[in-house]
Amino acid sequence: MQNNFLRKLIFDEKIRSIVIQTLVIGFFALLVYSISQTTAYNLEKRGIGTGFEFLGMSAGYDISFSLIDFTSKDTHLRAYYVGVLNTLLVSICGIFLATILGFLVGIIRLSSNWLFRNIAYVYVEFTRNVPVLLQIILWYSILIHLPKIKKAIQFFEYFYLSNRGLYSPAPIFKEGFSVVTWSFILAIIFSFFLRKFLKNKQNQTGKQFPIFSIMSAIIIFTPVVFFYIMGMPLEFEHPILKGFNFKGGMVIRPEFAGMLLGLSIYTAAFISETVRSGIIAVSKGQREASQALGLKSSLVMRLIVIPQALRVIIPPLTSQYLNLTKNSSLGIAIGYSDLVHGFGGISLNQTGKAIEIMLIVMVTYLIMSLTISVLMNFYNRMVQFKGNA
Repeated sequence: MQNNFLRKLIFDEKIRSIVIQTLVIGFFALLVYSISQTTAYNLEKRGIGTGFEFLGMSAGYDISFSLIDFTSKDTHLRAYYVGVLNTLLVSICGIFLATILGFLVGIIRLSSNWLFRNIAYVYVEFTRNVPVLLQIILWYSILIHLPKIKKAIQFFEYFYLSNRGLYSPAPIFKEGFSVVTWSFILAIIFSFFLRKFLKNKQNQTGKQFPIFSIMSAIIIFTPVVFFYIMGMPLEFEHPILKGFNFKGGMVIRPEFAGMLLGLSIYTAAFISETVRSGIIAVSKGQREASQALGLKSSLVMRLIVIPQALRVIIPPLTSQYLNLTKNSSLGIAIGYSDLVHGFGGISLNQTGKAIEIMLIVMVTYLIMSLTISVLMNFYNRMVQFKGNA
């Protein structure tokens, strides 16, 4: 019987794979346990305490740019929240801008216009072959060498551009503006279902509807109507130069602008190549058939080519979104108050809780990355062909 078990262990592929996987998992668990025990022993030997009590302690430092109120008397936990929000802000804005610029450049790369095609080629080759950190520092250096406050560039009457940032009017939301916001959200939801209904109607009858125009009108005019009904519950506080700085209004700091420009322009170069390859992957016969039906080039690209190219574009596009989000940690190089700069830098130096803080930072980036992956995989399933092809 023992010989039979050994024979199965050696020659049965299923049993052999289970045994090997069990040994690998056991070895990995033993390695993690050994590292944990060794780390705990060394920390105890040096008198270094562990734990997350420091999160409730006063941070003792200020953060120049934050979406929520923060002072030096606030806790390290609130500093963590500020860092997460700043990281999400530059990542989401960067993804949005990089996608638009990347799609435009990718389409221009396939243009018949020699000048535009080669300008796009030079941009792509230069940008993606220069480290993103250098590009972030370059844009930041340009921004901080703009005119000083006293000589700020004024445009559109209430906008001022200087080496301290872009000053603009700040919106003040009055009572009743929440109704306008909800009307906007409900208009988007209604437009989504209306689009689905009109699409089904179009497939059944063959009659074309101006879906985009109808959706745009609903989304734009619905909140506008409620805005006037509620008595225009929105005012603006304008920036005014007083002394050596502007008072009032809102400001976009050079650190944020430098990060946004550096990340979006760098990532857009890679996205453009992804878009170009996706468009090339669509059969040439699809374009020729569309043109034979009398469709304009813009309609061929929007209705025929892009929807099919998305099947190829989405998977590598997800990787670029993940890269942009993780590259936002480079903000520490120019003083942008992201998660790594504030919580992962200053808080770490003040508390000495390197293991705990780095663990929190890594888990946070992991959650962000997994969230992006889940959303993009969901969208990828939506654009795939349905049924048997």
